[in-house]
Amino acid sequence: MKSKIILVGKAASGKDYFKNYLSFGLRLRPSVSHTTRPPREGEINGITYHFVSDDSFNEMVDNKEFFEWKEFNGWKYGTSISEMTNAIVFIFTPEGIKTLPKWFLDESLIVYFDIDEKVRKERLKLRSDADSIDRRIKADKKDFKNFRKYDMKVTEPNFNVKKLFKEVFREMRKKDVVQEK
Repeated sequence: MKSKIILVGKAASGKDYFKNYLSFGLRLRPSVSHTTRPPREGEINGITYHFVSDDSFNEMVDNKEFFEWKEFNGWKYGTSISEMTNAIVFIFTPEGIKTLPKWFLDESLIVYFDIDEKVRKERLKLRSDADSIDRRIKADKKDFKNFRKYDMKVTEPNFNVKKLFKEVFREMRKKDVVQEK
């Protein structure tokens, strides 16, 4: 059976909402990434992200503390080696997924949240964000162009988290059965 869940999706697609359900509702250990991005309203250092300065992030890069890291929209995001080892639930960008080793991908189920742009724009309007909506949408179009490296796709903007988890769990077991053949 797969042992890791990777969530990937454009801005305001619901990946963080589902991650929170898995993490707080089901107590599956989430990966907490490091970022140089400023916190949004309600985000908590050490729970949502490890918010660090650019200098601290660069020092971690120099010390080879990251399993993977990327720059996105001018901010840096990285997953530490200890998070990769201990966590079950991850959020990655398409570029981040490309950097993952085969053994990690083999252990993981990738769930892609592909929600309509109009819905995402409405959600982004409700956020307190350091980034502009147009910039996020433009960056997503570029980053997700030709993205096909996923096992499941969520297109329903108002998905039910419990139902989705059952589908994810079923797919994780199915993947294992397919691989054993």
